[in-house]
Amino acid sequence: MYFLRFMPVALIQLTLLPTLHGARWTYIGPEGQDHWYKHYPYCSGAFQSPVNIKSELLRFNPTLPPIEVQNYNLSPNEQLTLGNNGHSVQLSLPSKMHISSLPHRYTAAQLHLHWGSSGRPVGSEHIINNKQYAAELHVVHFNADKYPTLSAAVDKSDGLAVLGVLIEIGEFNPAYEQFLKYINGIKYRDQRVQIPGFNIRALLPAQLDEYYRYDGSLTTPPCYPSVLWTVFNNPVTISRKQFLSLATGLFSSHAQDSTSAPLSRNFRKPQPAESRLVLVSFKEGRGPHGIRTVTSPLTRKRVIQQLLVGDLADLADEGLHQLLPSVSEKLHAGKRKDFKNQQKETLMKSRQQTLNPSLAEDELCYISMEQRLSHQLRQSHTETQLAHALRDRVFPELNLRSYLDCKSDLALPTIRYILRGRPPTDEAFELDRSLKTFVTNQKKTSTALEQSVPVKTYGGFPFSSVSKKPHGQGHPHPWLLPMEWED
Repeated sequence: MYFLRFMPVALIQLTLLPTLHGARWTYIGPEGQDHWYKHYPYCSGAFQSPVNIKSELLRFNPTLPPIEVQNYNLSPNEQLTLGNNGHSVQLSLPSKMHISSLPHRYTAAQLHLHWGSSGRPVGSEHIINNKQYAAELHVVHFNADKYPTLSAAVDKSDGLAVLGVLIEIGEFNPAYEQFLKYINGIKYRDQRVQIPGFNIRALLPAQLDEYYRYDGSLTTPPCYPSVLWTVFNNPVTISRKQFLSLATGLFSSHAQDSTSAPLSRNFRKPQPAESRLVLVSFKEGRGPHGIRTVTSPLTRKRVIQQLLVGDLADLADEGLHQLLPSVSEKLHAGKRKDFKNQQKETLMKSRQQTLNPSLAEDELCYISMEQRLSHQLRQSHTETQLAHALRDRVFPELNLRSYLDCKSDLALPTIRYILRGRPPTDEAFELDRSLKTFVTNQKKTSTALEQSVPVKTYGGFPFSSVSKKPHGQGHPHPWLLPMEWED
């Protein structure tokens, strides 16, 4: 997903932002994805995309409605711009196209593809249980109810919604041929052609009610974690000839360049899932015991309310770790307190108090946050430290929002972020100790855990630093790692 400022608004390319940041990037080499964070710190930050959608991350959510798209069947009289931006093939889309089944109206801006090479025809960005597909289509939308343009929405936590379509090689696809047949006109970077409109809906799977949903990011620089991802369960097919037109017929270089650089394998590697869950709209045929259901939003909001204004000793006695979805499935020892009588009282409080004013009012504008922290840290810190500082600042609030929407587990750095406003009472220390005991026990019993994660202070509050690389594969949530706790 991408961002470059071409001329019309519809041509803004979502994750390329050279006009704002001035840095060139590629998928491989010295400017490749392993080095993006040097110029785009969010690329090593929290909630990054794509992810490997594994069974253990899945939670069934029966409230997820079928995806409904409007005005996707375009008239041949409408002219669309097809372009090669050096990173992908991109097709502009009219603003009348939108998704109507989300809380806000998300207006279409563009679509583009990611693909592999002729020698290795696997190039989808999202992977399903370790299976990578030949290619992937992204249809990019922005929140038109709150933001006037794609560029205004790209760095907001609720700014973007992207439909992801997995593509495998098989039967010829006449819908994809509606734009693939014009590829010879855009062989080189910055070339564009006008093509007639067609039925964009035909590019999507026939069934729009089976999909994966999670909070993520742009998959190209600047990697802002601003995307609500919908990846359809059922793939579509294109013929081998159609795939090869992408894999062999395009160049990332300009026509006048002395050497031509092929445009292929333009996909980002999977990113750590961290504390995130992947919600699914269907239950059938996944995993040996089916898909677990997301925990009750009532329970989640009660836990947050107690962390904010409630009795921390209750959470310590209860064992807060047992309320974390990723852990409660493994730990069944010990008796839980009955919170039913407390639920009515805490819910009444929650109606009178805002959980966190910054969550309700702050739009989490990542550009301004990045610029502010960059100014503070640039003189005395390295680019890696800047990336870590951004991660520490963004993750807790982003995770808390996602947790309350049942899209993630409540991570330990988020708990500490919530507690930083509470006075340093004996109850707070007791809660710290109970969590410390839990992570210590986890360290003793798990061979997958590595050495303790050092704590650093940001803004007067300790956060744990987490490296760019995922930790031990045997541990489902890298945030639940041993850390030093202040006594």
